Amino acid sequence: MANDDAASLSPSTGLVRPGAPDIARLGVAVVFISLSGPMIAATAAPALAIAFWRCLIGSGLTGVWVGLGRRRELATLTRRELRLTALAGVFLGLHFATWIPSLTLTTVAASTALVATQPIWAALIARASGVHINRRIWIGITISLVGVIALTGVDLSVDPQHLLGDALALIGAVFAAAYVSVAERVRQSVDTSTMTFVLYAVSALTILPLAFVFGQELAGFDAQAWALIIAVTLGAQLLGHSMMNRVLSSTSATVVSLAILFEMPGATIVAAIWLGQIPPLGLLPAAALILIGLVVVIRAANKRPTISETSPI
Repeated sequence: MANDDAASLSPSTGLVRPGAPDIARLGVAVVFISLSGPMIAATAAPALAIAFWRCLIGSGLTGVWVGLGRRRELATLTRRELRLTALAGVFLGLHFATWIPSLTLTTVAASTALVATQPIWAALIARASGVHINRRIWIGITISLVGVIALTGVDLSVDPQHLLGDALALIGAVFAAAYVSVAERVRQSVDTSTMTFVLYAVSALTILPLAFVFGQELAGFDAQAWALIIAVTLGAQLLGHSMMNRVLSSTSATVVSLAILFEMPGATIVAAIWLGQIPPLGLLPAAALILIGLVVVIRAANKRPTISETSPI
């Protein structure tokens, strides 16, 4: 589980080269997060079922860790901490409930590029909360949004259905930004494993009624589908995001955020090889614009780690 030293909550914006152990952890995290999109797309189960079980299993496995060594922290959570953690869990559940279905409606490349715009929406949420946003961040946001418009135009020309997938991926990015904006406040006083246990459980409860409303079955899948659901949970969530949270205790959030951007090309390559999803050539320059804009935003942001700490993908 993530290291919860006070250092992980301190402002860190420099581009200091991480040590060899942290480079190795970042490499492992990026690999598993990059695999999540293609694995979800290959899973023969309804999208909301994948989202539900991913959160429920993640909460259960984290709960074992909390039960063994963090019971005191769980018992001493204040009402405010529980309320904020629950709110973060609702946003995370809505993120999964929109982004995961997008993978069935558009390409993995387009979906991962669009959901990576999370730092843009986090910056806009911060601005709405009264935080000053400097000119370089606005420039980066503009570059990325031009890329978003270009990418959706390419997707629309390929298949009009892709536009719905693009919209869901963008909405998923907004919910992810709302999640980290609230989770930042939680992590000021709550350790990561305790927060993760509670918010994953709330996320599952948020997704559950949506699955019933949209008539998506939560069981009856074949063994391969269950294996992929468990693999996504163990890989992307526990070996991916938890590893990045641990690295944040000793490596700048800027470096970690830049490493996360490798998810899009990594997922695109895996999807091309495994699923035969070769993105149209016009999509690649648009995705490049999105990533360039995000690099500008991340490098210009003088912030605490959690504004783009880790993607909840």
